[in-house]
Amino acid sequence: MQSTEILERYERADSGEVIIDVSTQKIEDLYSTFDKKSHFLKKDLNQDLVDYIIECATEIGETKFLIRFNFESKTEDESASRLKNSVKRFFVYLQEHEHAKMKEMLRKSGVLLLVGALLAALSIGMAESEFMEKSIVFSVLSEGLTVAAWVSLWEALAIFLIKWMPYKKKISLYERIANAKIVFAI
Repeated sequence: MQSTEILERYERADSGEVIIDVSTQKIEDLYSTFDKKSHFLKKDLNQDLVDYIIECATEIGETKFLIRFNFESKTEDESASRLKNSVKRFFVYLQEHEHAKMKEMLRKSGVLLLVGALLAALSIGMAESEFMEKSIVFSVLSEGLTVAAWVSLWEALAIFLIKWMPYKKKISLYERIANAKIVFAI
């Protein structure tokens, strides 16, 4: 639960949800200007808008929220509906993107684990070899393999235990934003 000082900065809806207010002159201001000719559902949202919504949702924490858009000019129902779909689709896209990055990182962890196990087995095999007592080069190589195995196993373990958590948090945050209720001020 977030501190009351942070949540007091936000207005609340009659239903108790925290309101993330977004104000602009017209609906087109909410979209990136680089893809003006794209269909509304394929347009990217303005990065400042995305950053603002993410920052507010992060600050609010697990408290329920809604996003309220305020425009200086009247918004058509069709444009409002497209904006709702655009916000949902954009944050679902970000969620899927983070999920793919997390999946790739976990795949890397599996590869590192396998490499580390193979290097450890090779090092143990070399350490038990009769050449170990006769050759300093063979001994140094065996010790080097042991170090490489531990480094690989450590990195795999660090990824598996720690490094995936920020991805999971982002996925959860983007899901909450994608599923947030969107309203328009009259």
